[in-house]
Amino acid sequence: MQTLTPNADIFHAKRRRFTCNQTSTLIPTKPLSVSPARKTNKEHLRNLENVLKTSSSSIDHLENVTSRQEKTTTNTSTSSLLGGLNLARIWPQMKAAVDEMSPKNLKRLQRLLSKSSEERSPKSKLGSKWRELHGLNNWAGLLDPLDENLRRELVRYGEFVQAAYHAFHSDPEGSPRHVALPDGSFKVTKSLYATSSVRLPKWIDDVAPDLRWMTKQTSWVGYVAVCDDPREIRRMGRREIVIALRGTATLLEWSENFRPNLVSMPEPKPDQSDPTRPKVECGFNSLYTTGGQHAPSLAESLVGEISRLVELYAGEELSISVTGHSLGAAIALLAADDIAERVPHAPPVAVFSFGGPRVGNREFADRLDSKGVKVLRVVNSQDVVTKVPGIFSDNDKQGQNRNNGRSPGGIMEMVERNNPWAYSHVGAELRVDMKMSPYLKPNADVACCHDLEAYLHLVDGFLASNCPFRANAKRSLRKLLDEQRSNVKVLYTGKSLRLNRTFHDNGDVLPSPSSS
Repeated sequence: MQTLTPNADIFHAKRRRFTCNQTSTLIPTKPLSVSPARKTNKEHLRNLENVLKTSSSSIDHLENVTSRQEKTTTNTSTSSLLGGLNLARIWPQMKAAVDEMSPKNLKRLQRLLSKSSEERSPKSKLGSKWRELHGLNNWAGLLDPLDENLRRELVRYGEFVQAAYHAFHSDPEGSPRHVALPDGSFKVTKSLYATSSVRLPKWIDDVAPDLRWMTKQTSWVGYVAVCDDPREIRRMGRREIVIALRGTATLLEWSENFRPNLVSMPEPKPDQSDPTRPKVECGFNSLYTTGGQHAPSLAESLVGEISRLVELYAGEELSISVTGHSLGAAIALLAADDIAERVPHAPPVAVFSFGGPRVGNREFADRLDSKGVKVLRVVNSQDVVTKVPGIFSDNDKQGQNRNNGRSPGGIMEMVERNNPWAYSHVGAELRVDMKMSPYLKPNADVACCHDLEAYLHLVDGFLASNCPFRANAKRSLRKLLDEQRSNVKVLYTGKSLRLNRTFHDNGDVLPSPSSS
């Protein structure tokens, strides 16, 4: 078995030849045959001997159990007991567990558990390749294996969304006074609000006055930020505008999520019932286009601010990155489409979404593609939100062969076009899997599978679809344990207690704000 050592050179040319023969789901450390592990194994076997009250001569027998042939000993009762344990069968698991809890890995685990701030990979100069990372070629060759720079960019976008969650929960009834951005080179230029068209009975406020913010028609959903640091602009190769959108938080937003019928987008065409019109989910469209009593619609506010920034920085190299989680991922697609359509001289627009549902039909996906909007969806295989809404879909993950070999006039084509719940995903997909994490339980609950912190944990550890979790993943486990402790393997929750770490909700760590 070989140890995987990340090498920057293999992530550039000839990516299709990237292979990884490791099959262990534990963190790769060192070959199992090295002497320190053997010494530790021997100590464990001595302890086992004491428990079983065996003679000292049985140690040599235990060290050679891999031959699967038990040697005859004078103590037949002890030999029978050891034979019943079938140590030859469980020996590989014992050695792997010993390596996992080796002093080197325990020290690394303690560092990850005790970090109060995130440790990021070194920043690289992106001037010559930012367009490729921004989706110029639909991220071809960058996803499997995952490019080192793209991984860091995805984690950064996810942390922009986390900042939106935390800012909202700091003042859910009004407008956050401060958004703690993960990158100090950016500044917030605009707060964004979404208004629901659904009306709840007034008696709900009388019954539950403490949850008044949950029934508000208009709520803060995110922000626009722009890079304002000349050094960072030079590193990235352009001035970046980021739009970050949180997921579902209020009762009215939940109610909008459950309006799954497709509605036509506001596009002038003679026949409104034309099945080939781009259509999107009714609730998502409502939150994006509805205006409130004291705030314009999210669409008008967003288009106005982006138009102002594009004009302000005219003549500079610009890019627009729209990022969101859950409901925010859905609205991000609508926002990107609107910006590409209505903002004069719009720079390149790309969407980086996490745990996003389906948003529209195939015609909507084609519309985004025709406008040059690039979409990269990060999807957890166990996340049910990414599989709804919709009854039929083309299951086309890379935007290729949308008809799946069917003729345009085929029966399935006709059914999909005329079905009010015929949805289709958009853009490229980076698929991660909860089972690849050595820390999370493979049968984690629905909330954990959809949680944004779990998503960032999986992205940070992803190397390739045929490789285990990367050994040098840098993201702290502190938030993961705080927010998803019941879904973390007992091995690590117990070890965290023995390392004298007490995990509880505190001021800078909210209780799973992105689990909706």
